[in-house]
Amino acid sequence: MKKGIGSYTYTWAVGVPGSMPPEPMSVGGLIRKAVDLCADCVQVADNLPMTGLKSAELEAIRSFAVSAGIDLEIGTRGLTEENLHTHIELAEFFRSPILRMVIDKEAYVPDLDTILGVIRNAGRDFSRTGIVLAIENHDRLPAKVFRDIIEQVDSPYVGICLDCVNSLGIGEGIDTVLENLAPYTVNLHVKDFVVKRLSHKMGFLVEGVPAGKGFLNLQHLVEKLQSHGRCMSAILELWTPPAETLLKTLERENDWAIESMAHIKEILNGIQGNSVITHST
Repeated sequence: MKKGIGSYTYTWAVGVPGSMPPEPMSVGGLIRKAVDLCADCVQVADNLPMTGLKSAELEAIRSFAVSAGIDLEIGTRGLTEENLHTHIELAEFFRSPILRMVIDKEAYVPDLDTILGVIRNAGRDFSRTGIVLAIENHDRLPAKVFRDIIEQVDSPYVGICLDCVNSLGIGEGIDTVLENLAPYTVNLHVKDFVVKRLSHKMGFLVEGVPAGKGFLNLQHLVEKLQSHGRCMSAILELWTPPAETLLKTLERENDWAIESMAHIKEILNGIQGNSVITHST
């Protein structure tokens, strides 16, 4: 399982609407961060779109990634036929093994029949390229519905991008998500969190923390996914709460990325090392 970062590792540095940094992080900057963190890959998602870039710019990004030894993964949002086709081409150009997809986008919330139809219509493209569509569990649909989508499509080129926290938005914890989606997971979003009771005691706050500092049992999660043998990469994502200033927020985000990647490496290297020992004996 490859260890990676993504454009949602550095969400504030890439730019949040209404709070843009003076020099937003580019795809090249994200690749440089991956090199600094000794990551294997970078997932470029919908908050850092490349669809508007010229051919020469795309070529330069691909060449830089190759020279840096960083694999690229492509992600997008909005499961329409047009958007899917565009990003399959982009994923093929960058030799991305997966295409991470969030189904909904703004006012676009397709029903199950539409979702299945769009995926099936793109079946030949996935088969031709070998790219696997990685559908991310988000907070509109229960994990069981995502499982039903995968099972109804019934293709080796369609799987799950498993996010550790998103399903809390529909009242489901990681155990429910794993029970339904672990066998189909081809990409993991490592996102740690804590849940705190509000000061007035009426409700809870869900907040991000560095990987290893919250409720997420990453070792159990990775062991569960590895038992199914389909998950290709673990991508760090951060829900970094804002600090007093944007500069301090950016510093916090970078510090959390460094701390989190160290934890991810420790867990994955330990599990992989034990696997090698087990197989050798």
